[in-house]
Amino acid sequence: MLEAIVPARMGVPFRWMLASSWTSNIGDGIALAAGPLLVASQTDSATLVALAAMLQRLPWLLFGLWAGALADRVDRRRIVIVANALRAVVVAVLCAAIVTGAANVVVVLAAMLLMGVAEVFADTTSQTLLPMLVDKRDLGTGNARLQAGFLTGNQLAGPPVGAFLFALGMAWPFLVQVVCVLLAILLISRISLPPVPRPATPAPARREIRDGLRWLWTHPPVRTLALVIFSFNATWAAPWGVLVLYSLDRLQMGPVGYGLLITATGVGGVLGTLVYGRLERRFSLATLMKTVLSMEVAFHLVLALTTSAWVAMATVFVFGVYTFVWGTVSNTVRQRAVPTEYQGRVGSVYLIGLFGGIVVGNALGGVLTDLWGITAPFWFAFVGAGLTLALVWRQLDHIAHAEAD
Repeated sequence: MLEAIVPARMGVPFRWMLASSWTSNIGDGIALAAGPLLVASQTDSATLVALAAMLQRLPWLLFGLWAGALADRVDRRRIVIVANALRAVVVAVLCAAIVTGAANVVVVLAAMLLMGVAEVFADTTSQTLLPMLVDKRDLGTGNARLQAGFLTGNQLAGPPVGAFLFALGMAWPFLVQVVCVLLAILLISRISLPPVPRPATPAPARREIRDGLRWLWTHPPVRTLALVIFSFNATWAAPWGVLVLYSLDRLQMGPVGYGLLITATGVGGVLGTLVYGRLERRFSLATLMKTVLSMEVAFHLVLALTTSAWVAMATVFVFGVYTFVWGTVSNTVRQRAVPTEYQGRVGSVYLIGLFGGIVVGNALGGVLTDLWGITAPFWFAFVGAGLTLALVWRQLDHIAHAEAD
């Protein structure tokens, strides 16, 4: 079973990294449910509850580029260890505040912000490690295994465990998160990384950031992929941000039905990560990219037209399958195309584009719903995604097979 999940050819360091990632994702998934519950226990203000979610995304826009530059100039394993250690300290202090009764909404919001900052540096650097540990031919398999850990730990298993632990006591989920983070640090400390090419005299961080942005902009395949990721995340986030209203008002599914929609996405994602290896062996990356993005366009059209809960359930299940295939393909294509010394800076731009697209899409979805009704964001997403795909269709072959020299 171990050989099937992590083939020996990928090396022992990859196994340590994968174990660390899976462990960290379990802790993050527990906090994913417990965090909002903790905020809601401290305030009745919807604005403050929403602010907590925003404070965890805001650091990506403020520090994302700096995190990428740091990852390209400092020992990457050390950055991951230090960032996660600081995150463990913040969560431990939050636990102490909860146990002693000193926790209030200000303390909780401050902890959310600091955890978000640490996460930016940890995650930006972590996504540079895989290309350093495995051959290019194994990047797809490696990304699929990392996606599987994120999906099962962060999205499926972690949240219900976090909610259960929170019901036992507000501090318990965060104590478990601290343990998971510390274990992840121990596991990642077992790997050794090859040296990253760096100049003898490092340039100022601002200049390195500009150099990274210049490299991305002068490489059309990498640049176009970044724009596609931003665009498709914006069009996806517009309807997804109001999915709860869509399920309640248009599909008449009720709260349990909404939960089933989200679960169907996760189950589909598990299937996507399981079949990815076969898909990559049978089809070219360009074919996979074209197919997945076409399915994304169709996804919005089906949800815009249907009033059937069963059709919507099947549609989001298929969405879960192909969206995790897309995540694996897009990461693999980028990692193959970007030189090792630029992985941090270029990867940070992609992450900013991802989160920036989600923020823009969420805002548009709410406005469109208020103006033209619950299906308006779905029609916007269908048209926007369709136009984007039409513009980049011919370039996808070149993007999929762009390789670093």
